[in-house]
Amino acid sequence: MLYYLFEYLDKTLDVPGTGVFQYITFRSALAIMLSLMISTIYGKKIINFLRNQQVGETVRELGLEGQTQKAGTPTMGGLIIIIATLIPVVLLAKLNNIYIILLIVTTLWMGTIGFIDDYIKIFKKDKQGLKGIFKVIGQVGLGLIVGSVLYFHPGVTVRERSSTPITFNQSQNQISQIPVDYKSTTTTIPFTKNNELDYAQILKPFTDDYQNWAWLVFIPIVIFIITAVSNGANLTDGIDGLAAGTSAISVLALGIFTFVSGNIIFSSYLNIMYIPNSGEMTVFIAAFVGALIGFLWYNSYPASVFMGDTGSLTIGGIIAVLAISVRKEMLLPVLCAIFFAESLSVIIQVSYFKYTKKRFGEGRRVFLMSPLHHHYQKKGYHESKIVTRFWIVTILLAIVSIVTLKLR
Repeated sequence: MLYYLFEYLDKTLDVPGTGVFQYITFRSALAIMLSLMISTIYGKKIINFLRNQQVGETVRELGLEGQTQKAGTPTMGGLIIIIATLIPVVLLAKLNNIYIILLIVTTLWMGTIGFIDDYIKIFKKDKQGLKGIFKVIGQVGLGLIVGSVLYFHPGVTVRERSSTPITFNQSQNQISQIPVDYKSTTTTIPFTKNNELDYAQILKPFTDDYQNWAWLVFIPIVIFIITAVSNGANLTDGIDGLAAGTSAISVLALGIFTFVSGNIIFSSYLNIMYIPNSGEMTVFIAAFVGALIGFLWYNSYPASVFMGDTGSLTIGGIIAVLAISVRKEMLLPVLCAIFFAESLSVIIQVSYFKYTKKRFGEGRRVFLMSPLHHHYQKKGYHESKIVTRFWIVTILLAIVSIVTLKLR
């Protein structure tokens, strides 16, 4: 909203200094500062409210050190992240930008699913929370919305050859070689020289009209990515500061991708896809990073609040939509390797247990406990050491991801 106010002041009333709001970098800086202030200053008030409402964590006995002390700690802290993200976005971002609209919808959609899950656990005294099938339906529903909008909306385009020169032919009095924005299901393959893949090509062997049927491939891929990443973030949220810290690092890296992909000069220099209007997501990312870091003020060990599914599902959904929107979803296994490892550890553990129980009559385990962070807890590592090392790994992987802009 402030963006439109200052745009009016600049273009209509010509008020000096108001034109600075046109710059994404300026609004992003304001967004991260504002979200940090909201999450740290008002986060305490939200925690006290949750405590007064007896919104406390019910911890299952898993035989982990320090676990009993966490019982009763306020949960649903994801509300802090959501509020601290949306307020700066509404104030500072272009609200008619399709990418911003999608991210706001994602935040509210996944936040609602997580809130319902936490509500059932706490107030209905059902430790299982929202049934898994309903979570999946919600994730698939969001995937359908996001996939359909990204595929069909006219505002979602790419310019794959942003380095094409724009020249003016004086003899013919016309401009030539102007790059054209167009609809595309093209994405980026990391670490390769010709690093673009069009999902529509998958259908090429089956029909000559494959471009018109590309949505049959694109939308299911979007659904899978959103479901996988949101569940991965949910599994990672198991010890103090782990999910918030690793997510902040990954989202910050995605912020670099959105900024350069939405800037015609940087995208031309780096020879990457120019995605018109995608740079506006940098404002959302700045607010989101600020909210996550501010949340860590209370969520670092020993945690004063847990994010709950309200936060973890929201975080995963946002990261997935950001990566898909900026055509970097194939980098997610690297950038979000912690999420991937946590999910894989659960899949391996459950699958191997069922297999050995059927084969040998008793279930056997690969890990001492899953998800992966609990395995290290069982081995005697303090959770602060686990979290710090996972952060370091995420930083290294974020750097590797950023390097793919030039390393091919």
